[in-house]
Amino acid sequence: MESKIDVSCVICGFDEGLSMLAHTEEIAYFGEHTQVTLTCPGCGWRQTDFIPAEAREGSCQTYRIDAVEDLQIRVIRGSACTVRLVELDLEVRPGSHSTGYVSNIEGVLNRFQEVVDMVGRQAATEGNEDAISELTQITEAMLLIRSGQTGATLEFLDPHGHSMILTDDVETRPLTEEERDDLPVGPAAGLMEAGASLSRSGTGTE
Repeated sequence: MESKIDVSCVICGFDEGLSMLAHTEEIAYFGEHTQVTLTCPGCGWRQTDFIPAEAREGSCQTYRIDAVEDLQIRVIRGSACTVRLVELDLEVRPGSHSTGYVSNIEGVLNRFQEVVDMVGRQAATEGNEDAISELTQITEAMLLIRSGQTGATLEFLDPHGHSMILTDDVETRPLTEEERDDLPVGPAAGLMEAGASLSRSGTGTE
């Protein structure tokens, strides 16, 4: 279902409305979710999120990666989710262009490595040897995690509760008050929830 939302773009201020595409489907292993995508006709800003059919409280999900087989564990990451690799002191927070995705733990590690590689290229351009050495150590640690030679703790902190690590061994807890105050909630959280509701009710402008 495609419709127009009469709000300004959070990036460029385009005030003629955002396009919203929403559809509800059964995602394997995750249950019923609504995929909502907002697009700005003015600047091309785009954001996607996956909204579960059942409302959830904000939560932190923690999983210990200890084996190569763990890399295939499925995950769903909401657009407001902060992702951490605790032992490597790596954290990715949602920004204005953050988007949700369905992947697995290997895909999450790949996203971290892409950022490390990008920063590494910049450090090489600047001749920053200290940064290059630190980033090389991170890359080596990531290779050890991928090969099952060392473990790592993966955390999904989502103030909306949209994110999940799909395994029986995952630890789930409510967010602390400090975490709730500190974590970003995403630039269009309310619109995403509204889009999911409209999709389920079958109303809207095609």
